[in-house]
Parts: sequence; structure tokens; C-alpha cells
Amino acid sequence: MELRPFRVLAALLVSSVGFCPVASHAYALDAQFDCQARPHAFITELIDDKYIESNPMRVDKNSVNAFRPVHGSDMTVFGFRVYAVLGYEPDDGMFKKGRGQALAGPLYGVVLSAPSESVETRVRASGSTAKVHSVIPLLLTAVICTN
Repeated sequence: MELRPFRVLAALLVSSVGFCPVASHAYALDAQFDCQARPHAFITELIDDKYIESNPMRVDKNSVNAFRPVHGSDMTVFGFRVYAVLGYEPDDGMFKKGRGQALAGPLYGVVLSAPSESVETRVRASGSTAKVHSVIPLLLTAVICTN
């Protein structure tokens, strides 16, 4: 029996250990999803602490700004890895304007790497009033707070 494939697999597993997420070292944003924060404060703290890029990676037509996590940052919400951070606050220069009609009120949230059913269960168990929306079924889910 040829052992080479097993050795290659073992080497890959050992070499990738450093790339696996360790939940105990992640920055948990759960407390902010009591939906009492202002988008400006929520986003500013993450930028200042170097968890997200200062410029949005995308601005939707409705002016919701999507911020990319900084390479190597490890954020979670309700135990799920953060894929992107969202925010918008009317009349706040921090947020870029989209090409369409801007939202009337403030909004902040995250896009998580998890299916919506799992996220919904944990959001409700926490007592959060955040809204849960499927972005890509079974892959990405948005958790949104509006004031």
C-alpha cells in the first residue's frame, strides 16, 4: 500500500493548522447586537481598532456601506465568522452616498458566513431584536440593527 498520499494529506493538515479559526481568540461583537448602538460609533470603533478597512468595499444604491475586515482580523457574532460589516447613518460624512434613494434611518450590521436558519436561532436565543436576512442561501446571512 502506498503511504505517500497519506503523508501528503498529513503534511497539508499540519501546515494548515495556523489558518484555522480559533473562536477563543476572536473578537466577539455579540454585545453590539442589542441594537442600541449608533452606526457611526459601531463602525468607528472597528476602524480605530483595525478590525475593518476605513473605506467601504461597496456602497449600495440605498447608501448602505459594506466594510471589509482587515486581513488577519477575526471577528464573530453569535459564534459565526464576520464576512463584512455594514453601516449607514443619514447626514453622516463617514458614510458614502449611493446612486439611489438613501435609507431614511440609521442601520448597522454584519454579513456572517453561516446559513440563515442557524443564525436566526442564535440571534433569537440571545434576545436580540436584530433582523436576519439570507444573502446567499446556506452560505451568507446578514444580521441588521435599525434604530
